[in-house]
Amino acid sequence: MLLRFRKFLIYGIRRHKCRPFSVSPVTSSSRKGLVLGVYEKDKDEGSIRFTDAGASFDKLVSGKLTQMLSISGPPLKMGKSRVFYGLHQDFPSVAVVGLGKKGVGVCGKENWDICRENIRAAVSVGCKQLQDLEIPHVEVDSCGDSQSAAEGAVLSLFEYDEFKGKKKIHVTPQLHGSADPGAWEKGVLYGDGQNLARSLMEAPANHVTPKLFADTIEQKLSPFSDRVMIHKRPKSWIESEQMGAFLSVSKGSEEPPIFLEVHYTGAPDSSKGPLVLVGKGITFDSGGISLKSSSGMDAMRADMGGAASVCSTIVTAAALKLPINIIGLTPLCENMPSGKATKPGDVVHAKNGKTIQVDNTDAEGRLILADALCYAHSFNPRALVNAATLTGAMNVALGSAASGVFTNSDWLWDQLYKASVITGDRVWRMPLFQHYTRQVTESALADLNNIGKYSGSAGACTAAAFLQEFVTASHWAHLDIAGVMTNKDEVPYLRKGMSGRPTRTLVEFAAGLASEP
Repeated sequence: MLLRFRKFLIYGIRRHKCRPFSVSPVTSSSRKGLVLGVYEKDKDEGSIRFTDAGASFDKLVSGKLTQMLSISGPPLKMGKSRVFYGLHQDFPSVAVVGLGKKGVGVCGKENWDICRENIRAAVSVGCKQLQDLEIPHVEVDSCGDSQSAAEGAVLSLFEYDEFKGKKKIHVTPQLHGSADPGAWEKGVLYGDGQNLARSLMEAPANHVTPKLFADTIEQKLSPFSDRVMIHKRPKSWIESEQMGAFLSVSKGSEEPPIFLEVHYTGAPDSSKGPLVLVGKGITFDSGGISLKSSSGMDAMRADMGGAASVCSTIVTAAALKLPINIIGLTPLCENMPSGKATKPGDVVHAKNGKTIQVDNTDAEGRLILADALCYAHSFNPRALVNAATLTGAMNVALGSAASGVFTNSDWLWDQLYKASVITGDRVWRMPLFQHYTRQVTESALADLNNIGKYSGSAGACTAAAFLQEFVTASHWAHLDIAGVMTNKDEVPYLRKGMSGRPTRTLVEFAAGLASEP
């Protein structure tokens, strides 16, 4: 049986008058792959349901693709794939991927667009298979949504191997055919934005210090200098702004803190206030004097995931030329133990004059965000959104399924939720009850305590309540992204490692605000 199947692959089926496949030498120019989609058949359907691009290719090869799929196994389920060889001289390798059922849309239970997610997941499988075959150029079927296909391709092909001698082959994905090239390019930019955040989060902490982080963002934004202004504020400026909470965290490190301020002016004549994004930028978090366990501490190089997502969002917004004004604020420092470090029980002064009793130096993110949020109000923001890998409690609550959103604005929640449904990078609303506020405002030595008085109880909620003490804006949201910081295998189109989430949701959110009347 095996011998007969091999003969079929080489010569085709004579009774169907398929011509023998020619075997030509493989050259670098011929190493080109193609990813095509196929839908699940309904029970009463007999023929294979290709996408438009898949059907056109099958016609081009005189039905050989249908023949191959029919004899190679059962119908392809969602996220499964098969690779066929020698069907066409332009594409020596063709990966066919299962898209699931056709015509499905937004699922109220899952809070995302199933069709878009299926496309991202399916395309990613095909692209990774062709990359494993060391094929450098891959054309991708739009599968009915060019943007989602581009996102699946770009995100799945990213792997951080900066310091490895042996690297995976670099694959350049391109749109197959002419189905909405503008949407494809948009998807590429969305994917590149998230990959920038992933790259910053994956990099070793000695290669992404506060200064190097700021320099990287400056370099990434240099092509958009006509619309972008960058301020890398030094320690002296931070002191002049009386950001005592931020400075208290940076004291233990030899690396000087930087307050990175980025202005993107996409709508210079707008009468609306800017969207202000604030990102937690702890480039390495040892816990300080309240030292973390050594197990898994290396992952704390990514504790600047909020800053990475915020800055990558602005880079993407600039590349997309979104007609909106955005200001990004990222306090950058390390949290390290030393003779100069803040000690448990110390009291520090925040920018707004409130005093904070620091009972746990490992609850440092809220301290640097407190001063940044105070400063953000000086820009009279239309909306104020901060993102931070803030609490392990958020990972306990939601895991990697969604970012937790704490907000004082129903309007702002609606905007973030709508964006997340489109991107598939979900958000979930969390409570901001006075119940939690009382737990951080009852402090023995100061106005506030940086941890809740009931140890181990509702840590994500008390952290959000703490931040709210530094907010007067009517439309503010805090995104706790600790649970989505990494990816094991939960998101099929992301490899194992740092996720760069929720960059695409923030970009889509900004795009939504830009188009809102």
